[in-house]
Amino acid sequence: DAGESVVVVDNLSTGFSQFLPEGVPLFIGDVADENLVEGVIAAHNVSSIIHFAGSVVVPDSLRDPLGYYRNNTMTTRNLLNAAVRCNISRFIFSSTAAVYGNPDQMPVAEEAPTRPLSPYGSSKLMTEIMLHDVASAHGMHYVVLRYFNVAGADPEARIGLATVGATHLLKIAVEAATGQRAKIDVFGTDYPTVDGSCIRDFIHVTDLADAHRAALAYLENGGPSATLNCGYGRGYSVLETIEAVRRASGRNFAVQYADRRPGDIMTMIADTSRIRATLDWTPRYDDLDTIARHALAWEEKLLAERLRDGREAVSA
Repeated sequence: DAGESVVVVDNLSTGFSQFLPEGVPLFIGDVADENLVEGVIAAHNVSSIIHFAGSVVVPDSLRDPLGYYRNNTMTTRNLLNAAVRCNISRFIFSSTAAVYGNPDQMPVAEEAPTRPLSPYGSSKLMTEIMLHDVASAHGMHYVVLRYFNVAGADPEARIGLATVGATHLLKIAVEAATGQRAKIDVFGTDYPTVDGSCIRDFIHVTDLADAHRAALAYLENGGPSATLNCGYGRGYSVLETIEAVRRASGRNFAVQYADRRPGDIMTMIADTSRIRATLDWTPRYDDLDTIARHALAWEEKLLAERLRDGREAVSA
């Protein structure tokens, strides 16, 4: 939409090629494949890399820590090696608020101690450290964007979260609201919070995309390397989020309460003063009800397409 020339490398383990806009080249492969990456950089005259790829499910990382260190940390090592050999000078990395663990103060600022509670958070923190060292050694400039809780979907419903079995709270809630799940599980109702459930800082995915565009412009204009929180600076509880989806859908789906999960963080709210001062970035969708409506509209579109495809398959 911004008119940038983009080329994509994706192994499609969780991605969907049909969601790419027309005319965007796609190379199906792993970013750990240095020969592939170097070939794409050379063929398309790539000058900047935005690295989104990675594994992101906290409970999965507790079950398979080595898989997370391989896919999040070791893969990025290969990608950075290819970037250095190709003289890439600008690198934007998708990190996570999970690097903070349970912060001592809220909202949490970028200079807070990093004490991740899961291999997922640790694998991302290791990558941040590696990126800092590579940049120092090779004259690269980077922006690390520490995502808080990404939610919602494109306001025009062109693209959204479609991964089967996704673990994002809003995604699960809209699946329950559209009858695709019998219930939604809430893990932990005895936290010392307003209603006993965890508190999260949700950021609309479109505002997050705009933050990446702003980070790219910042680096192109000669900005020094920076680590920035991506959130709104306000928190909503799990139960408040469920109520927002109920309001958006008009449906009272079932909620089941369960024990706390290992690795879950009680409260996570971003201090956003640095990103607002550093980047030319102003959020447009800082509203939980808006986020819920967009997530629901996307889910209803997905469901309608699945039903249509099923009818067409039967008729064929």
